[in-house]
Amino acid sequence: MLHKLNTLFPVRYAVMGLCLLGVLLAGLSLLSGGSGWIVLGVCALLLGLGIRDVRQTPSSILRNYPVIGHLRFLLEFIRPEMRQYFIESDSEAVPFSRAQRSLVYQRAKGEMDNRPFGTQLDVSKHGYEWINHSVQPTHIASHDFRITIGPDCAQPYSASIFNISAMSFGALSANAILALNGGAHKGRFAHDTGEGSISQHHRVHGGDLIWEIGSGYFGCRNDDGSFCAEKFAAAAADPQVRLIELKLSQGAKPGHGGILPGAKVTAEIAAARGVPIGRDCVSPSSHSAFSTPVEMMHFIARLRELSGGKPTGFKFCIGHPWEWFAMVKAMLETGITPDFIVVDGAEGGTGAAPLEFTDHVGAPVQEGLLLVHNTLLGVGLRDRISVGCAGKVISAFDITRMMALGADWCNSGRAFMFALGCIQAQTCHTGNCPTGVTTQDPVRQQALVVPDKADRVWRYHQSTLKALKELLEAAGLHHTDDVSAHHIVRRINDTEVRLLSNLVMRVKEGSLLTDLESQHQVFKLYWPLASAHSFAVSKPDDKVSSTGERAPAAE
Repeated sequence: MLHKLNTLFPVRYAVMGLCLLGVLLAGLSLLSGGSGWIVLGVCALLLGLGIRDVRQTPSSILRNYPVIGHLRFLLEFIRPEMRQYFIESDSEAVPFSRAQRSLVYQRAKGEMDNRPFGTQLDVSKHGYEWINHSVQPTHIASHDFRITIGPDCAQPYSASIFNISAMSFGALSANAILALNGGAHKGRFAHDTGEGSISQHHRVHGGDLIWEIGSGYFGCRNDDGSFCAEKFAAAAADPQVRLIELKLSQGAKPGHGGILPGAKVTAEIAAARGVPIGRDCVSPSSHSAFSTPVEMMHFIARLRELSGGKPTGFKFCIGHPWEWFAMVKAMLETGITPDFIVVDGAEGGTGAAPLEFTDHVGAPVQEGLLLVHNTLLGVGLRDRISVGCAGKVISAFDITRMMALGADWCNSGRAFMFALGCIQAQTCHTGNCPTGVTTQDPVRQQALVVPDKADRVWRYHQSTLKALKELLEAAGLHHTDDVSAHHIVRRINDTEVRLLSNLVMRVKEGSLLTDLESQHQVFKLYWPLASAHSFAVSKPDDKVSSTGERAPAAE
């Protein structure tokens, strides 16, 4: 019966047909002196929409399913929220699980974060990890764990081991920047400016800043986009700026530049970045201030000098191993070392990026951190350079695990966004953030009340470090410096577990320069291909010394 009816009048046009019928009936009702204006208006609008759907060309669905086809787009629009609230499990990560987000929300609000009835994680699953505890727990006096970055600099910095990762004003709203910096000031931890430089909103509360210098040299650039030493020195002299961070790449889209369309370059953003209002703001994919590893080291030394001796380092996501080895060889050849290095994992990134970059470009934080830590150890530079990392760090265990892999401190971006109230709507790039965190819309920003959210940022930081303190005490340790890969256990199959120290790369102090043949394959293969004088891979017939000096090939 339905098939016969469908041949006479396609069912997909039924809604538009009902709208036509509604118009006719409402019209008859009005002619007979009755009511029906509202019904007539609604049905006429829907009928007009149906006629438009049939006549338009971009959407095949709407041409075949006039009126009712819009329901499909509505359901698709609210699908992420429906999935997040009603379908996904607490432990399903997309990219952060509800359990992870809830942990941040509870700590930020000062609510209980204890969980009854045991773990919800599958402890028999491959990859499950835990930290071994001690029958003789320790007592740690304070949860304010700190390290000194740049102890030999004129202005060393005593940093918290948990800080706010790089997120620019422009990517985040003014209110978000105000709240993050207010929380950082209250908790005495650092707030990375991101590549967008120091805005007026970073200065209101006076929280410690890590000034990130990207390839666009925002805040310290000439009109042609090149680096301006005078502008840099003037801005870096601000006592609020505690560290100088040269950004080579970011985990979200390593090797990819960026552009902020002119329509989004407001007066505030233009003032912070030192660019014209309403003009496209371009961030190149590489730096113009240097082109070789040796030049890079000299540029770092110059930044340190221009800043009055503030600790200076760089941030990057590991790509070609020989490029990283070339930087290390440049350190050995010049004697210039950065005061710190931040390893950004490819799983990190608050900014929007092309899907291929998000999913398939750059090394994850574990592999990147291990390579950086072991390389510096192998050439005898590890004790001179502090190492930070970023990439999906949420809980105290996440911090502990990063320390076990070789980090001295951790940064987090999205965790602090959650503390601000972010609900992982994943509309950051549209300007329509529902919580006012990643928008420049002044009305949407009003949803983010700065004093309240600053307290939430502070509480999340404090609660996480208190949890870290308890974790270390349970393991019989006294400081994050004591954590090693020997303390973390990973399940590798249904019946076997291994210490992390038996699964990850380990290099002995100075051994990379004296015994290359006994090292991990990544060193044996790529170390000889690296040169202090070029980021490019060396020719196979080149003779490259351990310090990066290239000798001519034999005739």
